[in-house]
Amino acid sequence: MALVNVIMPKLGESIMEATVLKWHKKPGDQVKLDETLLDIATDKVDSEVPSTAEGILEEVLCKENDVIAIGAVIAKIRTNSNEEIITTSPNKVNVSNSEPKTITPVESDLQSNGAEVPFQPSAYHVPQQNDNARFYSPLVLNIAAKEGIPLAELEIIPGTGNEGRITKKDILSYLERRQVPIQNNGLKQQDESIIEPRYNSNPITDNLRNHHPQTEIPDSQGVEIIEMDRMRKLISEHMTRSKATSAHVTSFAEVDVTNLVLWREKNKKNFEKREGEKITFTPLLIEGLIRAIKKYPLLNSSVIGDKILVKKNINIGMATALPNGNLIVPVIKNADHLNIIGITREVNRLANTARNGKLSPADTTDGTFTFTNVGTFGSLMGTPIINQPQVAIMATGAIKKKPVVIETDKGDSIAIRHMMIVSLSYDHRIIDGAMGSSFLAEYTKAIESFDPERSY
Repeated sequence: MALVNVIMPKLGESIMEATVLKWHKKPGDQVKLDETLLDIATDKVDSEVPSTAEGILEEVLCKENDVIAIGAVIAKIRTNSNEEIITTSPNKVNVSNSEPKTITPVESDLQSNGAEVPFQPSAYHVPQQNDNARFYSPLVLNIAAKEGIPLAELEIIPGTGNEGRITKKDILSYLERRQVPIQNNGLKQQDESIIEPRYNSNPITDNLRNHHPQTEIPDSQGVEIIEMDRMRKLISEHMTRSKATSAHVTSFAEVDVTNLVLWREKNKKNFEKREGEKITFTPLLIEGLIRAIKKYPLLNSSVIGDKILVKKNINIGMATALPNGNLIVPVIKNADHLNIIGITREVNRLANTARNGKLSPADTTDGTFTFTNVGTFGSLMGTPIINQPQVAIMATGAIKKKPVVIETDKGDSIAIRHMMIVSLSYDHRIIDGAMGSSFLAEYTKAIESFDPERSY
């Protein structure tokens, strides 16, 4: 009889943990290969975790609503095999007596995304952990590095997460106590051994430490109390973390999309008849975005420590509003390999799948740049928040007819043109205003030079 360890599967580059929603099996149940064991959720999508072996579910190591790190053992299955203990996930199987390979976050990102590192600053090291060591999420390690907390000090911080793991709330709470002068009446007994280091002011982390949101519900009439659903809570956390991680800057440009509008109006009926797909403005706008990214590849990157990872693949995340008011970002993989027909098919497939709640984890992972069309809802412009760990996001506004001064062979004249405002939010840690503005200029050029006589 062999004991198989089932682990929490890898669900994407930026996903480090998942919440257990529901177990479909209990200890003692017979399970088949690929039969659903449990449902899990991330801030991107809900998913099912299949069994990676056939046998008896020996043990369940986490409860519903527990937040579990990617790679952690979540269950054990007793099989009829005579082999030793095996650890499995939906993507790979490793025998436990083989030599484990330690991969740093930088190496992992390089392998999964085929990234190029344009320069080599000092190495980014993550301490190797043995079976008895505490697990630290990349977010906690990043905060610790920025605040100068050594590993030895990190070990003494009490954690409120699963199995005593340190959460972001734990380390920020510790940092708040850490900068308070030690007084007999100022700290609890277990905190009196903390030595106060010199504190370097940082506006972003200062805001996080000093922000204490109201938790008590006011006793007042005329107030409707709405409980956030799970996805809204996760979106809230993800957006707040993004603002604390990246130095957001937004640039704007006004784009003449008349040629694009005329082409779509001329071809949309024949396009639908021939291809069986309705063509919206979104695929056309994404096509121009791909051209700009190829010219300025640094916008298609991510930051880990002091390294910039420029992604070879152009995977466009497409922000999609759900019927319940929440937001999800399915990803068009290798968008630069698709023509306008291929992009249209993927846009329609992902949008329909998202609205029907049928997205898989693969549909929402590995995005390298995010596009959102706020004009769909009538907004003229927006200042979107960067979708971590990406470094930029573009928003296109509503298309409006406006009188515009245009240059002709006979001089300037005023004409009615279809105009649109485009905004680009980017991470000022690695993208300065000159590059952000140049990227927008390239995008404007791509859209305004659209050939109204082109075929599809």
